[in-house]
Amino acid sequence: MFDHVHLRVADLAASRAFYAEVLEPLGIPLLLDAPHLLGFANLAISADGPVSSNVHVAFTAADRAAVDAFHAAGLAAGHRDNGAPGVRDYGPPGMTWYAAYLLDPDGNNIEAVHRSFGA
Repeated sequence: MFDHVHLRVADLAASRAFYAEVLEPLGIPLLLDAPHLLGFANLAISADGPVSSNVHVAFTAADRAAVDAFHAAGLAAGHRDNGAPGVRDYGPPGMTWYAAYLLDPDGNNIEAVHRSFGA
């Protein structure tokens, strides 16, 4: 299992705003706010080096309401939609995959997902 993900971004301030706005509904706080590095739980973000692009990062949501809140917070802040909340046809039989997607300022696909088993 991985320990953390590190994204390199073009604009640290824009990324700080995006991630703070969309991760708050998921209960993921900003733990480190340094001049060149941000830390949100297992996500590190810096502006040092080549920009990460076409990355897909999925965050676990406690329930469907948290997925909805993640997506709504992103849209309310003017961020780009990449998939409205809904059930996806992913995962093994018997699993319900409820997810929503937003694009971060660098075009990375950021997902909130709640998975459950049974009806």
